[in-house]
Amino acid sequence: MTTEHKLTRGERNNNPGNIRESAGDATRWQGERDTDDDRAFEEFKTPHDGIRALAKVLLNYQRRHHLDTVRQIIGRWAPPVENNTESYIKAVARSMATDADTPLDLEDEDRLAALTMAIIQHENGRCIYPHSQIWAATQAALA
Repeated sequence: MTTEHKLTRGERNNNPGNIRESAGDATRWQGERDTDDDRAFEEFKTPHDGIRALAKVLLNYQRRHHLDTVRQIIGRWAPPVENNTESYIKAVARSMATDADTPLDLEDEDRLAALTMAIIQHENGRCIYPHSQIWAATQAALA
């Protein structure tokens, strides 16, 4: 495998959204690996499981916390204490061809898939997953 084809940490963990481990959090994700080789980030058995988990988090941001714009969602997903949040917001909004402050309906399959893909792209610097795989995982999250 050449350097340009090395997997990112998120890809190796089947966690392309880079969902962090939370100390004391008892969440047991569907498809979570039994081993805990990466203490900082969740690890999943398959990319489908990790992409589904990312979509679930995004849906919960909207359903439970009433976050409905790229700015609000990414502000929580990637806080300024460890990210250039404003740059992240701009990249995701540009990828989705929307304004950062325009309300999104994540119950809309296309919007959820687009946001999920944009986050994967930003977190990994690329998206190696076909649209069909992201679509299937976001559908599972909505079910």
